[in-house]
Amino acid sequence: MQLEKVKLLTAGAKDLSLLTDLANEMRNEKDVDYFEVLLQLQKEGLRTVYIAKNISDYVGYCLVNWSPKYGLYKRLNIPEIQDLNVLPKFRRRGIGKAMIEHCEKVVKKRGFKHIGIGVGLDASFGSAQRLYVKMGYVPDGNGVTYDRINVRSGEMRPIDDDLSLMLVKDI
Repeated sequence: MQLEKVKLLTAGAKDLSLLTDLANEMRNEKDVDYFEVLLQLQKEGLRTVYIAKNISDYVGYCLVNWSPKYGLYKRLNIPEIQDLNVLPKFRRRGIGKAMIEHCEKVVKKRGFKHIGIGVGLDASFGSAQRLYVKMGYVPDGNGVTYDRINVRSGEMRPIDDDLSLMLVKDI
């Protein structure tokens, strides 16, 4: 794995088309106003949206949700890293790890003791699952969620991006 230096920039309104282009390049279909909503929530202090850039290219994006929907995070006031995406041609270069480390530093600087992240359960999330564990994230002990709501034993849910295992880390 060739490690690559990456810088995280806080996104602004001027970056709307860039964020949309990055999502489209990853075939990561978003609602038309997804990034507009995120940037509005950022103005309100509820999210911080980051764009990752190496020396010459924009390579991904992620966000910190300061007011997550997930019940445990909400109850314990744990910020959540969400929507971590690295363009396929730049993967396996340490960019995702650098993005997570940046988010952890920002969260810690604000005085939080824990940070959360959710990960999908199908094989397409295998690399993310391994990375998060290597970085010290552990399951929160509450099982699987669907759209950030705990799934009870026997419930049927589709295996898609909304089916997640929620993880936490002490920072």
